[in-house]
Amino acid sequence: MGAPIAVGTCNWADHTDFYPAELEHGRRQRDKLSFYAQYFPIVEIDTTFYGIPRPQVVEGWVERTPEQFRFNIKAYRSLTGHEREDRIPRKPTAEEERDFMAALEPLRASGKLVAVHYQFPPWLTNRPESREWLLEARDRHPDDLLAIEFRHRSWFDQDAWPATEDLLRELECVYVGVDAPQIGSATAPPLLAITSPRLCIARFHGRNRETWYTSGPTSGDRFNYLYTPAELEEWVPAMRAASDSGVPLHVLLNNNRSNYAVVNAFDFGAILGLGLPRPPEPVIETLRERDGKVPEWVEQAAPVTATPAAAPDVAGEREGGNQLTLSL
Repeated sequence: MGAPIAVGTCNWADHTDFYPAELEHGRRQRDKLSFYAQYFPIVEIDTTFYGIPRPQVVEGWVERTPEQFRFNIKAYRSLTGHEREDRIPRKPTAEEERDFMAALEPLRASGKLVAVHYQFPPWLTNRPESREWLLEARDRHPDDLLAIEFRHRSWFDQDAWPATEDLLRELECVYVGVDAPQIGSATAPPLLAITSPRLCIARFHGRNRETWYTSGPTSGDRFNYLYTPAELEEWVPAMRAASDSGVPLHVLLNNNRSNYAVVNAFDFGAILGLGLPRPPEPVIETLRERDGKVPEWVEQAAPVTATPAAAPDVAGEREGGNQLTLSL
């Protein structure tokens, strides 16, 4: 039996056609996270990329999720080089570092924090000064599990990947494999690599080539894509190989237009046999519109309960699995 696999989405607040109508307005919107946690065991907090929440806000997230629920959290944008002055990435201020680290404390104290996700921008290409950003992130989080996502092909092409992989292993960081449009240089090839025995991550941005290099009012405009089951199944052999090697896996959907991320998370739950609950009716309707019928697994799924399946335990070291690279 392989290591556990957990499926979730990258944020919870933006999904439409998923939550009951009473959670869409006013103070009841805060209950969206509790509703989400009835269906999925993990979520990636992405709002922290755009702004740093007060610790009291994070404490609320902890309180509104069951004990076995887990979080990954995205690093604030200045910590990853997204903030630029005269086109040069600026270093984070002492206050930004302090406030972000303070926001992590409630997650750490609750035992619900799994990984801190550093998504580096396309302009941090494979150069010595860019690698310094990785070293600084590692020094900033001596006791946290770090997940690293690259957005430029220079980390992979012209035989660069073996050195990139070795660097991540040396720093004990998790490589974030991505499914994204294969167009231009500001992307990454579809591969899953285990660079830490503690965790492996696959993250799905959609395959909309028309919007990958555009920006709209919301991130959903850029990640406007609903995967078919056949497209998701392309990743399954690599995912099973990672799990069979003894490394827990997070599968995170970032195609956050409408309810697409939620629909594809349920797809993965069925494909991987994770036993997720029966989806809400709006999700079933999207499945029917996409497939022309309701998938058989929907009728076989059990109704939702207040206690979802537990997320993978990555607290301890695991044997093996740290030399696996799978190209799709």
